[in-house]
Amino acid sequence: MNRLIARLRAGFTPIFWVANVLELFERFAFYGCKAVLVVYIANKVGLSEDAGKLNGMFGLAIFGLPIFAGVFVDRYGFKRTLMACFAIFCVGYFLIGMAGLEFGQSIVDVVGKKPYMIAVLLLTAVGGSLIKPCIVGTVAKTSKPDAKSLGFSIYYTLVNIGGAVGPILALQVREGLGIEYVLVMSSFTSLLLFLGAMFFYKEPVEEGERSTKSFGKVFIDMLLVFGNLRFISFLIIFSGFWIMFWQIFYSFPFYVTDVLKFPQFELLETVDAWTIIFVSVPITALVKRWSAITAMTVGFAIASACWFIIGAVPTVTAAIIGVALFAIGEATQSPRFYDYVSGLAPKEQVGTFMGFAFLPVALGAQIAGILADWLRASYLHPILDASGKATGQIHYDPIMWYIVGGVGVAATVLMLLYNIIFSPKVQTS
Repeated sequence: MNRLIARLRAGFTPIFWVANVLELFERFAFYGCKAVLVVYIANKVGLSEDAGKLNGMFGLAIFGLPIFAGVFVDRYGFKRTLMACFAIFCVGYFLIGMAGLEFGQSIVDVVGKKPYMIAVLLLTAVGGSLIKPCIVGTVAKTSKPDAKSLGFSIYYTLVNIGGAVGPILALQVREGLGIEYVLVMSSFTSLLLFLGAMFFYKEPVEEGERSTKSFGKVFIDMLLVFGNLRFISFLIIFSGFWIMFWQIFYSFPFYVTDVLKFPQFELLETVDAWTIIFVSVPITALVKRWSAITAMTVGFAIASACWFIIGAVPTVTAAIIGVALFAIGEATQSPRFYDYVSGLAPKEQVGTFMGFAFLPVALGAQIAGILADWLRASYLHPILDASGKATGQIHYDPIMWYIVGGVGVAATVLMLLYNIIFSPKVQTS
């Protein structure tokens, strides 16, 4: 134990730990919000038909904008960008929650519920896009060369702890105060993080080290990436995994509450993160000799099987087993994804290509939101009587989960075809 503590002290500067503590509490706020957002928009705000689409738009923005956000970090520094992130989060989360608070109804009604939610979700997403290059960049800058892999392991572990604990905290707030106060608490947490960044975070990069890359340069680099058919094909195929993943937050909560009659849906959402925390290390060791493309394809197949289990057996136990199985698939493919992307990139464009690593997450979020609304409208909705009033009964067809699983099967097949077509031309890890 003393040796481990000594290694941690020698391998990282104090700012490394400050950044990771900030990241941990930011993940509490983000995943607390994310756990309830689709239910909040559908049931509290009253935009049931658009809840998935709005969540998808939020995901598209928050995971797509980091491509540009790195420019702000380079030009304005880590600390100022991080403080801007938390300030925007503080305002954004509160404005989202205001749509469910009584005093905010007059403002929301003037703007219109849907335009209001689009505006405040996009505002919040801008803040979310800024934190990723800040924290990841800080980890890289404040880790000694021989401790960098350990540093990123610590970072990813804390992200998953945030994903596991955040929804549980949201559950306590939702049951104690109301679902809208989950957003208020995320806003308050962001305010504390803003103060923490102001007083405790120190800039890890000297003024002379900053890049002068402009938005024009970023745009030109983007065009070069989009011109690489091999790389873009891989990212589009990989978005199939994230289309499945986001259903855990977009359509799964309604299934849990309406069909399984389990009101604490947040607990089942955390199964993915808890499973990854416990299985990542052994699975990584198990598949370390596999090629990257093999690990990713097997991960796709395992994750796809999850939805067939959930559809075939409508019980809470089967839902837990299914989500845990999805997490095993995620842990199988995730570590190899970044290795593979870096291997696809030309040496002079590694940074640009890695900036696109979140594109499948963003694209998957948008498509998943559209799909979730359609699935709920078609296969999971209240039964109405002749007068159009709800009867209290729910129409449910398990085919909705077979469709989600089918997305994964299609992505798995496409990954195999991709490997046949392109593997002789690329160097895989």
